Amino acid sequence: METNKFICDHTQITEKNNTICPEFYKKYNLKYGLRNENGTGVKVGITKISSVLGYVFDEGIKKPIDGKLFYRGIELSDIANGYSKDNQNGFEETVYLLLFGKLPTENELSAFNEVLDEQRELPKGFTENMILKIPSSDIMNKLQRSILVLYSHDKDPDNLEIKNVLMQSLKLIARFPTIISYGYQAKAHYFDNKSLFIHSPQKGLGTAKNILHMIRPDNKYTETEAGILDLCLLLHADHGGGNNSAFATHVVTSSGTDTYSAIASAVGCLKGPKHGGANIKVREMIEDIKAHCDYKNIDALNSYLEKIINKEAFDKKGLIYGMGHAVYTYSDPRAVILKKKAVELAIEKNRLDEFELYKNIEQLTKELIQKSKGPNAIICANVDLYSGFVYEMLDIPRELYTPIFAAARVAGWCAHRIEQLMSDKKIIRPAYQNVSVPKKYIPLSER
Repeated sequence: METNKFICDHTQITEKNNTICPEFYKKYNLKYGLRNENGTGVKVGITKISSVLGYVFDEGIKKPIDGKLFYRGIELSDIANGYSKDNQNGFEETVYLLLFGKLPTENELSAFNEVLDEQRELPKGFTENMILKIPSSDIMNKLQRSILVLYSHDKDPDNLEIKNVLMQSLKLIARFPTIISYGYQAKAHYFDNKSLFIHSPQKGLGTAKNILHMIRPDNKYTETEAGILDLCLLLHADHGGGNNSAFATHVVTSSGTDTYSAIASAVGCLKGPKHGGANIKVREMIEDIKAHCDYKNIDALNSYLEKIINKEAFDKKGLIYGMGHAVYTYSDPRAVILKKKAVELAIEKNRLDEFELYKNIEQLTKELIQKSKGPNAIICANVDLYSGFVYEMLDIPRELYTPIFAAARVAGWCAHRIEQLMSDKKIIRPAYQNVSVPKKYIPLSER
């Protein structure tokens, strides 16, 4: 039988026999998506790395509050405001904080930056054989495969002693920007017929400047551009142990596997449009809005957003991408910080009209959700609403939006992996309720 015909014939059977009735979750008191009925996440572990706060409970009642994100107990806004006063790279300071649980001294941060600089170059032959000879149309796919190939370049890849895992972590943190930059250049050359530019990472620049240095043909960037990208990396470095990719890191690490397998699994999670890929969906939605309505007219924009919510426009999934969060209610602190930078950059780039579009989407969506679901339906802009716009104003190719997210979040993943290895020696093994109906085996000749 032809393969395509077999697949077509069996698709409906596959769908039918793999769909579970949602009523079973209520019947067995199970947590759909590991969420409680009030929308909060089911607590399955303990972490000291970061925490996300979007609501409080008052006499058992969930009450929304302005969102807060803490890295090792320090509020994100304090970190973002504090490092800028010292005119230093905030991302590297944040990576140090997440990995080691304390803020570095000036000498410690300097030594840390030197170590990262020593590890930014890829192994000999890796760029040519792994990246240039096997380009991918998706940089996240290239990143995931590259991580697994790095296993082969490690003389002791399965050693779980923390000293070894820390070395592996630092190499991955340092090399992620190089891999995604080279992966983009290979993709642009092979699939888009653009000239190939391979710029080696430079010592003394830090992560943000190296990314801009490696992805741009002329190597040029402004201090403002580098500063804003550095802030974006800082904001994305971690987000609690319960987000999809961090949780995957804990689960895979608990099996006793190697660092490369654990971090590659996290990249696979982040690639999804419900996680790190959401910033690309925001950009696609914005383009759709511009193409199908007079977005400068508030009434026209409101009407079109209502169509999107009603599954009548855009991808017909009923989602306003960049709006809403699993934890944050009144506000996402990352979005609040990034929104301020977005308007500053929009003024510099003469794109205030487009910034107004994002701001109007944020406000109108809040009103539309309350109109349809009631005054207690609280929704806020999340970091993805403004991050894609900021990246676009920085002339960063869309293919790199999610990979840049990964280049930041690898710091958190490595911290969570080390914490899992040190603190929880059991394999994470939750249970699933089986709801299949008992059947008897029927011999092939009788079917």
